[in-house]
Amino acid sequence: QVQLVESGGGLVQAGGSLRLSCAASGRSFSTYSMGWFRQTPGKERQSVAIISRSDGTTYYADSVKGRFTISRDNAKNTVYLQMNSLKPDETAVYYCAAAQNFYAILRGTPDYWGQGTQVTVSS
Repeated sequence: QVQLVESGGGLVQAGGSLRLSCAASGRSFSTYSMGWFRQTPGKERQSVAIISRSDGTTYYADSVKGRFTISRDNAKNTVYLQMNSLKPDETAVYYCAAAQNFYAILRGTPDYWGQGTQVTVSS
């Protein structure tokens, strides 16, 4: 069992930056691919960034490439999402996810979800 706890959300002006953190419980963090998703009311949860468990391979949604960076610290059981140049339409609840299969998390069917953290970008 893995529990994921996100933090770092909040209110930021357009063009600003936020860094989200996701702390994972358990001793097997390094065996999980990790990802960040976001969701707005009435819309499907969408993947934002994913990082593999093994070689650090990353995936980014086209809309965030060059602005967002996903990273992980296996010693701290934590995955991060650095978000720069934020836009108002990126206001959403951001969720952390974990899966032992990289392609499962890529498909949006991870093994575990966090509870989410609200990010609000004002114009």
